Amino acid sequence: MSTLTLGRALNAGLRRALEADPKVLLAGQDIGALGGVFRITEGLQRDFGEDRVIDSPLAESGIIGTAIGLAMRGYRPVCEIQFEGFVFPGFDQIVTQLAKFHFRSNGAIRLPVVVRIPYGGGIGAIEHHSESPESYFVHTPGLKVVTCSHPADAYWMIQQAIASDDPVIFFEPKRRYHEKGEVDEAASPMPLHQARVARLGRDITLLAWGPQVKTCLEVASIAEEEGRSVEVVDLRSLSPIDMVTITDSVKRTKRAIVVHEAHRTLGVGAELAARLGEELFYTMEAPVLRVTGYDTPYPWSRVEEDWLPNADRILDAIDESMGY
Repeated sequence: MSTLTLGRALNAGLRRALEADPKVLLAGQDIGALGGVFRITEGLQRDFGEDRVIDSPLAESGIIGTAIGLAMRGYRPVCEIQFEGFVFPGFDQIVTQLAKFHFRSNGAIRLPVVVRIPYGGGIGAIEHHSESPESYFVHTPGLKVVTCSHPADAYWMIQQAIASDDPVIFFEPKRRYHEKGEVDEAASPMPLHQARVARLGRDITLLAWGPQVKTCLEVASIAEEEGRSVEVVDLRSLSPIDMVTITDSVKRTKRAIVVHEAHRTLGVGAELAARLGEELFYTMEAPVLRVTGYDTPYPWSRVEEDWLPNADRILDAIDESMGY
């Protein structure tokens, strides 16, 4: 059992994947000698060489396109996009090639490519450095989309994503890179696409992923002092979504709130609300509520904490749901 930050857990998971399979390659801007802007790949080029940990040009479309070609030749490339706002030059390669090749080839060609994307706000960054674009990729058939929220999941999920024969978009909550947790390298990990009940409760379910899981756990502790028992479910996988774990939770609590940093309109929360409405209409005692980022571009850092979901906004939503 080790105590690691989320960032160091990702580093350890990448190291283990590189050791386990010589076909695993890493590529991205500044990931070699520098170790990436967040130092997630620190030390890996030194230990595995420049042929396996590749400093690529500043060209996201080229990074993804090259990875697709490598995957066709039997490699398992892992691409790093330095910040989520820079993924869009590679968006065409991801949604028109990476996502569709297995289907287009009638199952003959698999593309085991992982695209690592640091995402989310709360770090005081400038424009294009704090966004949550997960809905674009969840909307695209052919892509798996996952996100970790704590070090143990970071360690195991990155290895599981690399081992997958399907392309995986791997979102990393950059605000949580320096937060510590225990990692058991001898444990049996959860399946990659299974949701995790992070805290049991009776009165209401909070559904969250990535950076907002910790926020929801903090809210649950505050709510407990006010006499309310709040369950927190960490989705972990956004495509596919583990609706079994989610519906089991909401069947018990009969109320649900979705919390995410992405914009409200057509976010993943809207899909969850629709599915829960279809499946549990006669079970729930209140409509599914959403606490999200606002339908504006991400703001400047001085006001970002007012834009992001926070404890006060989530507690207000709990009050509203319990009032039905």
